Amino acid sequence: MHNPDNPIAAKADFDTIFMTGPQGSGKGTQAKRLAEKLGFFHWDMGAILRGVLQEGDTPLAKKVEVINQGVFLTDEVIIEVSEDRLKKIPRGQGIIFDGLPRRPIQARFLIDFLKEQQRKQPVTLLIDVPRAVSVERILSRAKIEGRVDDTPEMIDKRLQFYEEVILPLMDMLKEETRFITVDGTPSVEEVEQRIDAALGI
Repeated sequence: MHNPDNPIAAKADFDTIFMTGPQGSGKGTQAKRLAEKLGFFHWDMGAILRGVLQEGDTPLAKKVEVINQGVFLTDEVIIEVSEDRLKKIPRGQGIIFDGLPRRPIQARFLIDFLKEQQRKQPVTLLIDVPRAVSVERILSRAKIEGRVDDTPEMIDKRLQFYEEVILPLMDMLKEETRFITVDGTPSVEEVEQRIDAALGI
């Protein structure tokens, strides 16, 4: 939960962050670190969906379980899940979204929902790394973790999705949110320091 006595969070002039970047940019790691530091809720879309599935035989779980067959969820289902979960988070609780939004319709829903909650203007934090760095990091991680799905072909497919679907979303987020780009190529610690400096915390 958000701690109002947290001196770092007290300095923040925001209560919502959209963390984005290509696979291998380190956005998941940075989202977790930042959420812990600020006392914000870390919205990991994968974990949110797994939580819905664990609820068992519910109408929402039935809509989500198609991901087990490798089917992409529709924007409508993502939005339904998000709305259901967002209503359970207190308005005073800061949120860092990791893996959402991924398409303009999802961004539109989120921005409007947060506005209705009278939250501050969201911050978009893009952790940017060149494609070659993304590929190198993902292959290295796959070797360490023994992940068989991280083949060069699959990595290329996911990065292509990012470049063709998610990157164009940045234009919209630049207009609707406070947009910050951070170079994700240095060490985890250095990237973290740059994020803190950019956010003024």
